[in-house]
Amino acid sequence: MKVGTIFPITEIGTDPIAIRDYGQAVEDLGYDHVVVFDHVLGADPTKHELWGPYTHEYQFHEPFVLMGYLAAITTKIELATGIIIAPQRQTALLAKQAAEVDVLSGGRLRLGLGIGWNQVEYAGLGQDFKTRGKRVEEQIELLRLLWSNDLLTFDGKWDQIVDAGINPLPVGQSIPIWMGGWADAMVQRIARLGDGWFAFFKPDDAGKRTMDKFYGYVEAAGRKPADIGVEAWITLNNAQVLAGWEQKPEDKPERSPDEWCEEMNAWKDLGATHLGCWTMYADFTPDQHIDAARRFKEAFDGL
Repeated sequence: MKVGTIFPITEIGTDPIAIRDYGQAVEDLGYDHVVVFDHVLGADPTKHELWGPYTHEYQFHEPFVLMGYLAAITTKIELATGIIIAPQRQTALLAKQAAEVDVLSGGRLRLGLGIGWNQVEYAGLGQDFKTRGKRVEEQIELLRLLWSNDLLTFDGKWDQIVDAGINPLPVGQSIPIWMGGWADAMVQRIARLGDGWFAFFKPDDAGKRTMDKFYGYVEAAGRKPADIGVEAWITLNNAQVLAGWEQKPEDKPERSPDEWCEEMNAWKDLGATHLGCWTMYADFTPDQHIDAARRFKEAFDGL
């Protein structure tokens, strides 16, 4: 398995030196990749009914700008989005931004896409929240065409391009597209269209059933499980954010390395190809995030 870190985007702050130190530190620790989150707008929970855990009080760096910075200060670590909320973005611009990061990083981009949950954010960006599932499928088709052709004509339901294309194209004229989510429609979509899956759940009995269902969908799509990567995220504490819940004070204390390793092995048994180290929601400073990533990597290396 490959192992990466989840960039502590809501906690790292705005000091470019702290951001640089974190990016270079996890690369020096031998991590394979770093994952960056996406939210453009945060909403006031006293004025809106929000399903997810993030509000206007959480800080989010813009992923492509952040990864452009990380590309310049690192040399080998893979840069992954986990995830970009694709249907609230213009597809051609998304293709252009992703290609640019891929070029500037020397082909180190892995593009994770998702459909999001924040209807307020969609409205603020002028996009339709209700059609986001179907639209992302068209977007994936168009992204791959834009990355592999100098010019194209595309007549879709949401996007139309006539004899045009982006320049520069990404390294190798392609970028891996991963997707995140656990809703059944999304799991089927990943099985049909994805290069990989960010699996946002625990490797318990329910998680095993979800994985078995996923592999069934993969085979029904005429593909092999080995063709699709699976990345699981392991929280150093008992953070419940992956289930969409707010963090509670009692969830903040760190779990033991033995507990991390037990979860790592469970994911290995379920066929995960990638693991992610989640250090957020423990009130860490940037230096403490680095130290936690070091201890997680030591536990992983000791498996």
